Amino acid sequence: MPGREPFSDRAQAGAALADRLAARAEDPAAVVLALPRGGVPVAAPVAARLHAPLDVLVVRKLGVPVQPELAMGALAGIAGDVVTVLHERVLRAARIPQSVLESVRAAELAELHRRERAYRRDLPALEVAGRTAVVVDDGAATGSTVRAAIAALRRRGVARVVVALPVCPPDTAAALAREADELVCLRVPARFEAVGLEYASFAPPSDAEVRRLLLSSRAP
Repeated sequence: MPGREPFSDRAQAGAALADRLAARAEDPAAVVLALPRGGVPVAAPVAARLHAPLDVLVVRKLGVPVQPELAMGALAGIAGDVVTVLHERVLRAARIPQSVLESVRAAELAELHRRERAYRRDLPALEVAGRTAVVVDDGAATGSTVRAAIAALRRRGVARVVVALPVCPPDTAAALAREADELVCLRVPARFEAVGLEYASFAPPSDAEVRRLLLSSRAP
């Protein structure tokens, strides 16, 4: 990662993102939606700075079977309402049969529901209709999961979508800026390899840590 220091961890990236978003603290309609797991430690300081409630928007990447880190699409779910976004260029290039796509989608849908239960349990989903949704992740490579999140939020009737990221490559930034009402990204490096390489510590938070951060944000 030539020419720039990595973020020390997700909490530090979140604090820097919160500084950038501080002017939005006056928006009483704002709600912060983290893409778990990695987006939650980034989103927690953002929600605290904005004095906004924090919730999770569970997303699952649909990985190409022989190269699972390559996204051919993504799922996003809010309170049982699931949106699928497909990456048509990847599907064509990898020649993915419909049967394979459906098999991967079914497996990831089951995992999406499992994670939503694990994170939320008895916590109700926040109402997002008519609100400003600040969507936070620890970074974006292709942007597939963020695009799925935006689509799910549009379907739920949000007034405005702000995507907030520590880092993403230029082509992804351009695509997300077109789909969101606003994109806030701290770093848009011309030479980008992977989100994890932008962090000194990138171990994923546990399900228990995600739930702890959610509970802390809901505490009176």
